Amino acid sequence: MTTTRALDGILVLDLSQVYNGPYCTTLLAQLGAEIIKIEPFGGEPVRWRVLGEKQTAAFDLLNGGKKSLRLDLKQPRGKELFLKLAARADVVVENFSPGALDRLGLSYPVLAEANERIILASGRGYGPSSPHAQARAMDLTIQAVTGVMATTGSPDQPPTKAGPAVADFFGGTHLMGAITAALYQRTRTGRGQHVEVAMQDAVLPSLTSSIAGHLDSGGTLPERTGNRHGGLAVCPYNVYPAADGWVAILCMADKQWRSLCLLMDRPDLAEDPDLATPPARVAQMDHIDDVVGKWASGLGRDELVTRLQAAEVPCAPVLSLSDVLAGPLVGADGMLRPVTDASGTPSYVLGSPLRLADSAPVAPEPSHALGADAEDVLAQQLGLSGADVRKLREDKVV
Repeated sequence: MTTTRALDGILVLDLSQVYNGPYCTTLLAQLGAEIIKIEPFGGEPVRWRVLGEKQTAAFDLLNGGKKSLRLDLKQPRGKELFLKLAARADVVVENFSPGALDRLGLSYPVLAEANERIILASGRGYGPSSPHAQARAMDLTIQAVTGVMATTGSPDQPPTKAGPAVADFFGGTHLMGAITAALYQRTRTGRGQHVEVAMQDAVLPSLTSSIAGHLDSGGTLPERTGNRHGGLAVCPYNVYPAADGWVAILCMADKQWRSLCLLMDRPDLAEDPDLATPPARVAQMDHIDDVVGKWASGLGRDELVTRLQAAEVPCAPVLSLSDVLAGPLVGADGMLRPVTDASGTPSYVLGSPLRLADSAPVAPEPSHALGADAEDVLAQQLGLSGADVRKLREDKVV
């Protein structure tokens, strides 16, 4: 196996916070980039937001292995140190509120003057043409303005946010894509650039089914369809009750529908010309959901899944978070990887969903204490002595 990684040698200065930017830099780290996480003196909000003095599990998950540098960018010396680091770096990632980087005197033209190869990657809430472009954005507000909330939940219930922070993480993933594209373009041009991804823009394509259903129906379909298909174009497509839990079942193809009918011992449904096509089945959605639900409720969840999978009908058990944390997603090769820090405290960090055959995986490491790597970073990158760093600490620059 190769020991090289796709982004070996790439240095990233990570000014980002909460979920959007930190997930972007987590993905970069998992491809081999060196990440220096630069935080204000109190640390970024997610470090302590719930537990006071104890670091949160959310911070641990998103910041494994990143070097930590505490730096006051509002002090001239702090800004000077940052620009010296930027002169050596490949990428700066930030998701501050609109205009914050300009107010710090660290806009892209300033960074490019220090390093023409620098890539500034900005995670934004809204696109530049949005009427909300200058507004502060969080995952919830983006879900509100993109239709995510309007399309989540049941038709007779209020709009509901999606359970996961879809806007933050879709935005962070797209921002990583923009960075890698800019790194590739730099190999041809020799220059960096400013790349931006708005969470609003990144999340909207996930509404394809709902938007298509709205357009195809002339706006007559309900926006919220519960657990049914977002565009009400597939049936069966729902979560059905087993005897001891719930199972998601859907039939995208006619062959799958016929297999399900035979599995339910209902060959009459498989042969019914009034149910032979997807639109015909959608027209009788309530009836089909009732039939499938009654059949499913007579079987245990695991037995139901086993039978459906054997018949090649798409399905999955509905797992609780406890189920997930006790399952195969946790472990040395999973997406949730247990680690132990230098004090012996256990935590989890995220694994990588990116699997490149010729890029060696990065071993999981715990997140670092706030400012723990000041000496290492400033000595290695800028050649500062221990005495220099101690003076910076005394002056509350780092």
